[in-house]
Amino acid sequence: MSQEGQADAPRSAAQDIPSWLLEPEHYEPARDRDGFIGKSMLSITGVLASFRLDDGRANRFSPSAPAKLIVGLGIILLASLSRNYFFVLVLLAALLVRACVLPARALKRVAAVSAGAAGLTFLIMLPAVFIGQSQSALLVATKVLVSVGCALTVAQTTPYNELTAALRVFHVPNLFILTIDLALKNIVRLGDIALEVLTALRLRSVGRSRDKRSSIGGVGGVVFLKTNEAAQTTYDAMCCRGFEGDYPTPPARPWRAVDAAWFAVLAAAVVLFAFLQGAVS
Repeated sequence: MSQEGQADAPRSAAQDIPSWLLEPEHYEPARDRDGFIGKSMLSITGVLASFRLDDGRANRFSPSAPAKLIVGLGIILLASLSRNYFFVLVLLAALLVRACVLPARALKRVAAVSAGAAGLTFLIMLPAVFIGQSQSALLVATKVLVSVGCALTVAQTTPYNELTAALRVFHVPNLFILTIDLALKNIVRLGDIALEVLTALRLRSVGRSRDKRSSIGGVGGVVFLKTNEAAQTTYDAMCCRGFEGDYPTPPARPWRAVDAAWFAVLAAAVVLFAFLQGAVS
């Protein structure tokens, strides 16, 4: 073959390429909103932050974990049984005084959740105003405010491991304590997994998705598979270690001297409750 024939060979091959392959591509994916992913990530982050908020640190004037459980449950019980609105206001005032020494983020969490629960309760009880029971709606809403605020204050100022260990003081079954511990640990772990899946979904999303609901099933499916995997791993570990129902927990913090002052406050609340209930009846 001559040199001219060899030079024409590449040219003929280039001419055989379809014209549409030689055209430059300018692909611009349609813009889409990722509000669902962003709101989902914020919701999960808020839940995880509530579990890690302040790490349950207590100051030197805080009672021990068993004392917190006794006083907290006692206050909630007294608020639930009271029919005197003045007594509930006294408990609310005491709760506000305790909330003044909370860290700023913990105080924000307690105030927001308590106010939301009380507001929802008031809306539910609002029809009672139209049948002549106007005081009932306000009384029940204030009781919810005190009860939720007291429970959240105990939770935000006590580490979860101390709370579960304090349950041994009340002779709670070991399996119940084991279930609570595993649930609290796995909630945080599965929340991190959900955040990772949502982050990957946001990074890989290209163009406009007309079926945004399908992503909910994908994220939920991944979390469900990880939950099943964690449950199977825990079961295998319990079998390998010969679990027989005995779940040793770290001993609760010993009783402190300041516990006596908190028990005195609870006793004063009981006395005031009995006096005001007698005045009502």
